Amino acid sequence: MSVSASYLKNDTAIAAVLTLGMAVVVGSALGFEHIGGYVPCALCLMQRNPYYIGVGVGALATLSSVLRLPAAVTRSLIAIIAILMIVSIGLGTYHAGVEWKFWEGPTTCAVGATGGEAPVNVLEALNETKGPSCTEAALRVLGLSFAGWNVITSAALAAIAAWALFRKRA
Repeated sequence: MSVSASYLKNDTAIAAVLTLGMAVVVGSALGFEHIGGYVPCALCLMQRNPYYIGVGVGALATLSSVLRLPAAVTRSLIAIIAILMIVSIGLGTYHAGVEWKFWEGPTTCAVGATGGEAPVNVLEALNETKGPSCTEAALRVLGLSFAGWNVITSAALAAIAAWALFRKRA
């Protein structure tokens, strides 16, 4: 196998690992929500967006490598993943800081569901229902909330993407 074919395989593997990693993280969040019953707050939902986008970008990076498109295409897509994960680090850090009361959260973070009369229709119900407060962690594992674990997983995925971009090529 030639050196360039070896790097091609490496790019495919790295793109696939990044895609799988992002899918596992966002899949876990969805599992905690739909199976575990943890209702996400507004900031929790916002933190999922880089992953939703990243899974699609990662699939494109894997496909571009498999199809042997120019290496710059795959590397550009991996760079986008790195940027998305850096954004995710920022969102997770902000949310964790809100939970630890280091700073105020956005005004859009509700404090529980609204009370009062039952809404007349479904659209009214959607407008009246509020998610949980962004200031309280729903669960802490080893001292970290979901937001804290998001920072760690995003940093690991960003590091893998950065390594893929800056590693020595033949």
